[in-house]
Amino acid sequence: MTARSGYVHPTADVADTADLGAGSKVWHYAQVREDASIGANCIVGRGAYVGTGVIMGDNCKVQNYALVYEPARLGNGVFIGPAVVLTNDHFPRAINADGTQKSADDWHPVGVDIREGASIGANSTCIAPIVIGRWALVGAGSVVVKDVPDFALVVGSPAKRIGWVGTAGHPLGHQPDGTWLCPVTGARYHEIAPNHLAELENE
Repeated sequence: MTARSGYVHPTADVADTADLGAGSKVWHYAQVREDASIGANCIVGRGAYVGTGVIMGDNCKVQNYALVYEPARLGNGVFIGPAVVLTNDHFPRAINADGTQKSADDWHPVGVDIREGASIGANSTCIAPIVIGRWALVGAGSVVVKDVPDFALVVGSPAKRIGWVGTAGHPLGHQPDGTWLCPVTGARYHEIAPNHLAELENE
């Protein structure tokens, strides 16, 4: 058995080889598979699934009935909303072309890489392999089929960028000087390249 310093509800199924960080909680009927690594102070909600070898950073939240299939990678502070699905198969089939049942040797899993602070809204689906950038926000019910830039706000099916968000998660306002302003923190951001945003250094 690996490190197990968090809380596991009696109805949850956490593999002996899974690593659960200090202060983390796995709630009712959730399943955490073999060799998964969950950082400190994370929450895995009711009925959620965390696949074999999935890596989660610290302070992540995986809400009720979300499905995080291997080989997904979640950075620190990632939010996965209720009923979100992170896929892992480009060409899903139950059987091969000859009618035989597919086995683990018949496909190569691909993962979703979600960077620090990003949030995936409820009932969204992320189609692997993709990268969700730092502090990005995927609106509820979206279907994400391509990489999402840092700080991007994307919605729809397929998901498209409709704006920018800051680290507080609120939409940024475009300013006369060309920068983008967070209405919550007052932080300013600027476009460093087409479709790429970065926070300005404090003056």
